[in-house]
Amino acid sequence: MAVNIPRTLSICRAYSPPYPKANAAVLPIFSTIRTVASAFPVHRYGPSLRKESASFGIQIPRDSSGEISKSLNEDDFTRVFDISALRVPADVCSTLENRLRGHLLNWPRIKNIARVPGDEIDEKLRAMLPDSSGGDDEQLNSLNRRIYGRAEGDGEPLNAVLYRDRLATTFNSVGFVNFKNLAAISRPKKRKKATKCGDGEKSSGPGAGRNGGMLVEVIEDEIMKADTEALSRLLGDGVVKLNPKWRGSTRLLLLDQRYANKNLEEMPEAVKAVFREYDEPVLELVRCRMSLFYDYWQLGEILEALLPEGMIIPTTYEIVGHIAHLNLRDDLLQYKALIAKLVLDKTKPKIQTVVNKVDAIQNDFRTMQLEVLAGNNSLVTTVVESGLRFNVDLAAVYVKYWNSRLGTERQRLLGCFSSSDVVCDVFAGVGPIALSAAKIVKYVYANDLNPRAVEYLERNCVVNKLERKIRVFNMDGRRFIETVFPLAAERSRPITQVVMDLPNDAAEFLDAFRGLFGRNFSPGTTLPRIHVYGFSRAEDPEFDFLQRIKAGLSEDDVKGGVEMHRVRAVAPGKWMLCASFELPERVASE
Repeated sequence: MAVNIPRTLSICRAYSPPYPKANAAVLPIFSTIRTVASAFPVHRYGPSLRKESASFGIQIPRDSSGEISKSLNEDDFTRVFDISALRVPADVCSTLENRLRGHLLNWPRIKNIARVPGDEIDEKLRAMLPDSSGGDDEQLNSLNRRIYGRAEGDGEPLNAVLYRDRLATTFNSVGFVNFKNLAAISRPKKRKKATKCGDGEKSSGPGAGRNGGMLVEVIEDEIMKADTEALSRLLGDGVVKLNPKWRGSTRLLLLDQRYANKNLEEMPEAVKAVFREYDEPVLELVRCRMSLFYDYWQLGEILEALLPEGMIIPTTYEIVGHIAHLNLRDDLLQYKALIAKLVLDKTKPKIQTVVNKVDAIQNDFRTMQLEVLAGNNSLVTTVVESGLRFNVDLAAVYVKYWNSRLGTERQRLLGCFSSSDVVCDVFAGVGPIALSAAKIVKYVYANDLNPRAVEYLERNCVVNKLERKIRVFNMDGRRFIETVFPLAAERSRPITQVVMDLPNDAAEFLDAFRGLFGRNFSPGTTLPRIHVYGFSRAEDPEFDFLQRIKAGLSEDDVKGGVEMHRVRAVAPGKWMLCASFELPERVASE
């Protein structure tokens, strides 16, 4: 039986303390699997800080008092690798890359094609340069005429173009103030200096090309003589010269690390075939030194090397605007400053503040106490979703008031609305659903108990120019339901959709719909469709949530049934669900 060892280890880790959520009968099985899996080492392809750190000794930084510090020496994360590469003409680089794909480096976040300073040359200049083999006097004379206006032995006068170019050059040096127009049309356009290589990183010297946290350096002198002899044996004597013919623009194809420090005779047959295919020695096997810096390594790779072995690496966090919100476990709190510093480094400039939840939610407004771990202290941010801008204060209106992981669910819910609907959002928060619905439906009534949330909701309505389509309330959910339905009926805008997005307690507010219409109910009364959210840890979460809905409505028979949708798993064995149903007539008319 084939066993996916990395997947098995991750499953075992998920059910290890401090998360004893698994069934007692299952735990011995995972214990046995962990024992078996430990006998099979997991080899990660590509570079690894843990694999390469034996001689470097990365240690957790500490201050003078012995406390864990967030200051890191980035040089400790530099790794140097010896690799081989093929220097090939730029015009055949893509073709050769496809042919040799299985023999190239193929490391994560590293391109197989490397650029180094000096590997690019203008094609117009290439046509004018003389052949390195010598004997092409005509091209050399043409180049001299272009640069100096005449060649050796030339007695003819300069033509009009060359005369104007020389005149413009003279003006540039002795004062072209009186002939500005002539100088302007004669002077060649300035070209920006090529200060970047690869993915935009600055080059750090001749023979080097830096690419997204990596640096490639070509070592040519050490290998040229040895490879010249190998090429001669492969292609025949007299074909290869010590000084190879100039090739123009070139690229480097980085070969797999297992071919490092090998000569051509030790290369695979696919590489040898490429050399045989070309009549002229336009390819060259070179040695390279590749350095990987701190910027190359991802957050999880650095934490894996720094934190004690066996500890679960915190690689996921909530992003709200410019703020990264962590929810660290107790065993990671001693490393919180270090983790926050790494999160900030790896996400700049998008993330400017890193916070961690200090205590559990214990108030009616469902806000939490946050600790700023790194960056600036501002917890007021702006979030953009579906073309709308939302101002959010994490310290005052967080939790369900803004959760980027629910963006897909919000879009699904909005798909249930039409232009003729009137929406009632009982727990609106800062308005992620209310404002998005206002762009679709006829009118929106939005409410929240938290006055700070209402303040930001009103501000967001103005920012997005939707204040004429939304009316905002600040009251308890039950009182809001009892108030808004008669108000909407008086204004000939009967509510057709109700959203109750407070998963912890929304089902308990369903009793507010009992007898909502009372004696005013008639067969033609518009009954709203209710979308209520909730959590469940039961083995059958849909059945458990349905029973709570029926208990809240005091009604066992819901007309048309209840549509259940699993939103997401918020924790092991805990689901967030959305139930949609039409308000029963018997409940509304009691």
